[in-house]
Amino acid sequence: MQPNHRARQIVESLIEGANVWQVEPLAVAGATVVDCGVQTRGGLEAGRFMARAALAGLGEVTLQRDERWPGPGVSVVVRTDQPAWACLASQYAGWPIQAEGYFAMASGPMRLLRGREPLLEAFSSSFQESTAVGLLESSRLPPEELVREIAKACGVQLKELVLLVAPTRSLAGTLQVVARSVETALHKLHEITREEAFDLHAVISASGAAPLPPPSNDDLVAIGRTNDAILYGADVTLWIDADDERIEAWTERLPSATSPDYGEPFAEIFRRVGGDFYAIDPLLFSPAAVRLISVQSGRTFTAGSIAPELLARSFGGDSA
Repeated sequence: MQPNHRARQIVESLIEGANVWQVEPLAVAGATVVDCGVQTRGGLEAGRFMARAALAGLGEVTLQRDERWPGPGVSVVVRTDQPAWACLASQYAGWPIQAEGYFAMASGPMRLLRGREPLLEAFSSSFQESTAVGLLESSRLPPEELVREIAKACGVQLKELVLLVAPTRSLAGTLQVVARSVETALHKLHEITREEAFDLHAVISASGAAPLPPPSNDDLVAIGRTNDAILYGADVTLWIDADDERIEAWTERLPSATSPDYGEPFAEIFRRVGGDFYAIDPLLFSPAAVRLISVQSGRTFTAGSIAPELLARSFGGDSA
């Protein structure tokens, strides 16, 4: 599969056009750190490169005009024929990094090299590649010592480590987060089928779309808007090799509306719980609408719906 090598090819194309895509590659402790929105402008294409690298080159990310949404009226569309590898083994932000006052949520295929996440047990436990590619969702560039620790954790030489960095409030950061519509559906499916030992590789294809919100200079507003884009605007379709009875039961439990925390813009939920992210129901983090299709019977099961009024409250202003 070589997801890190596939992601590295995407990053090399981004670096070759750094001036065009308004990003800046930097040498940090011998590794390559690409600033996609911390001190650079970045942009839509930089965000698309980030999202494609996060998917390890196993999915496509496009933008399309969509007047259903408030704000820019643009959807971020994701498609993949390797949903488990692209979204859970690679794109999922399962590595919280904290050191020397620095914090970032890390995603990308470098997580496979580090391991140590229960979610990755469904993949090879002895995964080896000579290069590592990751994304850091952070408002700061990583310090040298932290970069060294990441390379060590991944078991690669510093020269073989590539990190893409952007804050959520940047345009590139906003896009790459909203490109996680399919990932949130798969992660919730993993959670609700844990006792069934369902093989996520039975999800053979996936497609998702979510509205691109306007960026914000306020970190909390930006985080709120990107979450709301998924919770209240994402529409995801999964093609699954499983029997109809199981698929129908999963469909009913997948949408975000099944969570008791559903119904307010994310920034308001976050304030209500006193800023304690872990006090929010983890099953809230899922698409607004889902469509599961059985490749065995051809039947389609749907649940949930988008909520334009909540998106309008979230996207309408920095006082969200």
